[in-house]
Amino acid sequence: MTLEIEPIGTVIGGRNEVAGDYWGGIESIIRLDSRFPTDTVRGLDEFSHLVVTWHFSQASPGDVALHARSPRGDARWEPSGTFAHRNHRRPNQLATSFPRLLKVHGLDLHVTDLDAVAGTPIYDLAPFFEEMGPRGDIHEPDWPGQMLRDYWAEAGN
Repeated sequence: MTLEIEPIGTVIGGRNEVAGDYWGGIESIIRLDSRFPTDTVRGLDEFSHLVVTWHFSQASPGDVALHARSPRGDARWEPSGTFAHRNHRRPNQLATSFPRLLKVHGLDLHVTDLDAVAGTPIYDLAPFFEEMGPRGDIHEPDWPGQMLRDYWAEAGN
């Protein structure tokens, strides 16, 4: 089955170029499409964080890598498969982020720590419910923490 979806909004402002690190403190706006009534965001301002699904729109289908590879091409880390990564090399080139919601102004959602560049199409969003977060102990290999050490650091720090 094929799913056809349309963007519900676009990222405005923030970072203009894709980068692997230093996304902390970047403020941007998720501007929802004007076809939506403002009632669609009523009550959203009561939440601290969002769950945002977006498309790696600056990537190309040729970037998809259906094989095991070392994260960021760094040989220090053992190769892992396509679905063990969270980047644009996965088949649908979709991402999920959890930005902090600063304020709602009409159909503009002001956020920080959204790791998507200006112009990125937004395909879905919802408030983050703590009760819907991961259950049980969380575990992962060492490489994500090593690789992402500076991911949420602010530029210049």
